[in-house]
Amino acid sequence: MSVRAKKKLGQHFLVDENILGVIARLARLHADDVVLEIGPGLGVLTRHLAAHASLVHAVEVDRSLEPHLRDLDRVALHFGDALALDLAALAPPPTKLVANLPYNIATPVVVESLDGIPSVRLWCVMVQREVADRFFAVPGTKAYGAVSVLMQLMTRRTGFHAVSRSVFRPRPNVDSALVAFERIDGPRAFAGVKAVTESAFAHRRKTLPNSIGLTGLASRDQAEGALAALGREPSVRAEQLEPQEFVALAHSLQ
Repeated sequence: MSVRAKKKLGQHFLVDENILGVIARLARLHADDVVLEIGPGLGVLTRHLAAHASLVHAVEVDRSLEPHLRDLDRVALHFGDALALDLAALAPPPTKLVANLPYNIATPVVVESLDGIPSVRLWCVMVQREVADRFFAVPGTKAYGAVSVLMQLMTRRTGFHAVSRSVFRPRPNVDSALVAFERIDGPRAFAGVKAVTESAFAHRRKTLPNSIGLTGLASRDQAEGALAALGREPSVRAEQLEPQEFVALAHSLQ
């Protein structure tokens, strides 16, 4: 059955099975894993995951793909928007998130899963190369942003593999990469840290106090006082702070 990828859903179907071994290695697949796969597409990766795990929760928004996904052994199929479904309520709870993520939801899916799906201990995701670079970018670089801070506070990168455009149909116009990372002990008040971090980066061309003040999260004076406690000047920009400094900043602004 021929299926046309839907551009509005960010679909690029994985069709080359040669990449599956790399995914299995980076995801450290074991027979007792419960895997969450978002955007299973034609089921190429789904079948491979199901052959190596105890169960795969496959979440797909496009019902036209059901003929490719139904009646698969050890696969629980869930139709709906991954950003709207309560994925933390899946039973049994997923221990790993392994997916060729649709381009248009890749970043929010990963960021929301950091605290939204606490049972997930390891991620192995296929994303645009620029997104993968952003995840673990260092302070002071163009790629460094709120996503970089949140990822590095909650996870540690364990693997990276550049992916050829030829493994997808249709062939994308951008490079992709597999990136694997595992959960570490992050800040307890993650929601507060996330709010402060996103506020700090909301206006990248402005100083951090001005950006926070403009978002209304705290006043400019409060932000300057919190920075002073860190030994930072009020002229500092968000991209100059280390990830752990955002934890202290959030604590000071609470």
